[in-house]
Amino acid sequence: MDVLAGAKAVQIATVIYQKGPEHIGVMLEQMKEWMKKNNYSSLQKIIGNLISGVILLLDKSIKPGDVIAVDDTYGWVNTLGGRYVSVITRDGVEHLIPNELLITERVENWTYSHDRTRLRIAVGVHYDSDVRLAARLCEEAAGQTTRVLQDPAPKSLVKGFGDNSVDLEIRFWIADAHNGVANVKSDVLLDVWDKFHEHGIEIPYPQRDLHLRSAGELVRALREAQATS
Repeated sequence: MDVLAGAKAVQIATVIYQKGPEHIGVMLEQMKEWMKKNNYSSLQKIIGNLISGVILLLDKSIKPGDVIAVDDTYGWVNTLGGRYVSVITRDGVEHLIPNELLITERVENWTYSHDRTRLRIAVGVHYDSDVRLAARLCEEAAGQTTRVLQDPAPKSLVKGFGDNSVDLEIRFWIADAHNGVANVKSDVLLDVWDKFHEHGIEIPYPQRDLHLRSAGELVRALREAQATS
């Protein structure tokens, strides 16, 4: 990349940082016009990613070690580069995400200002079960899971009355989202399963009511089906 183009990119990135990210659209358009005027049109994407990379370094909104989610990618930031950010998922797959995408699109940074993350798990219990006991058991199950924080304490809420179950939601906090989310949810659910079985709390199966207007029509339909089989 030409030194002049690189210097111009850094200059614009600095101006964007000083004025605020809301000016990035205007400044990028100015950069594109400058590049067309100086025959750098083929480098627009590279320059755009370079500018975005400089902004990320300056405002520190995304740093190595942060846990982020962008589009369908969830993982922790490994490195920041001139053109892309390396994000490693729990499967060990390394995604190289263009810097410009992290500036212009919505990004969830789970560890931007603190390490704590609140998780939620939906649980359904049978209508014949003791709902208050079930809610207490859910809180106890979450509280005894190793990675779940005790302050704030886990909480279980009744969210509604569904077609087949009373719908509960377990809410709890963890401080190490980089170690995975699905695994700690699994641990909590296994503890809930054990406690429900221990105290006779039933988890319902989906149920549907079948209403027959005429048993005679059903008998005839069954006979016809048998005759043709």
